[in-house]
Amino acid sequence: MGAASYPSRAQNPSVPPLKVFRYAFPIAETGFDPPQLSDLYSRIVTANIFEALYGYDYLARPAKVVPVLAEGMPQVSADFRTYTVKLRRGVHFSDDPAFGGKKRELTANDVAYTYKRFYDPVTKSQQLSSMLEEGIAGLEEMNKRAIETGKFEYDAPVEGIQVLDRYTVQFKLQRPRPRFIYTLADSGIQGIVAREVVEKYGPAIMEHPVGTGAFMLSEWRRASKITLVKNPNYHEEYYAAEPAPGDTKAQAIYAKLKGKRLPLVDKVEVSIIEEPQPRWLAFLNNEQEFVERIPYAYAPEVVPHNQLAPKLAKRGMQLERVPLSDVTFMYWNMTDKVTGGYTPEKVALRRAMAIA
Repeated sequence: MGAASYPSRAQNPSVPPLKVFRYAFPIAETGFDPPQLSDLYSRIVTANIFEALYGYDYLARPAKVVPVLAEGMPQVSADFRTYTVKLRRGVHFSDDPAFGGKKRELTANDVAYTYKRFYDPVTKSQQLSSMLEEGIAGLEEMNKRAIETGKFEYDAPVEGIQVLDRYTVQFKLQRPRPRFIYTLADSGIQGIVAREVVEKYGPAIMEHPVGTGAFMLSEWRRASKITLVKNPNYHEEYYAAEPAPGDTKAQAIYAKLKGKRLPLVDKVEVSIIEEPQPRWLAFLNNEQEFVERIPYAYAPEVVPHNQLAPKLAKRGMQLERVPLSDVTFMYWNMTDKVTGGYTPEKVALRRAMAIA
């Protein structure tokens, strides 16, 4: 469960006020270079700075993949081994000294470079094992050569990622992957980067995110505060969705947001407040617009009789309930004398323990 409040603020009628969204993370971020990330909260930030080729219509049921940086849905071969993607034209990265004072348009070379970075040992990508499972042809071999030689050959041709022209990139996989489209739809991890930026900042790239997304990093105080501001180079984008006809809640959201220019706010301020009590009190004090997961200790007070407390509702607060999906992994030490091994009885033992 989460709660949101919308306090009124004094306004100067001669100057339109900035729309600021304030939010608190319960866990500190690690940085903002997509392939190096694995934690949720850093990815929340990068998903708003960078953009992937695809994203989701979250109001559709079921949620469906939609183009973001891509011009349309990919052309997919019958055997699900070749994905051809055409890019939107006129999309630019946010301004950065790495571009020498010039506007920098997104191209297919940026897409190819972004995906190759996952396999470069220097990147130390937290997603390497997942990307190896995708089976993009030739990249595992490039990774092995880079480990041996100490240098990743970014400019060497590779079968798995081919730049067909300035705005067209093609992925070739070693085996059929009908779900590969979902790999291309995670802006927090698969957000497209510019080579000049990575090469300029080197090991400090975690501190210098430069993407094509709606926001850019304005201030970062580690484990304390993150400030994002609207990206003036953000491409013209308007809210669109296709909620199910019978989904009244989604229809109401769509009616409210349909056709509005994105992003909806000018600035985002994220505070890191790890302890639940001060995080909740900051929300009650109108220092945050949203709190994720009401602290258990306060749940009886906030939702008595399973409804938002009237005193909070009078303050303009709203309660939102959403299902949370979790995936749990179990790792086994295959050399352990008790649980390891590959004999039928050892396999049966691990299965029994997993379902116990």
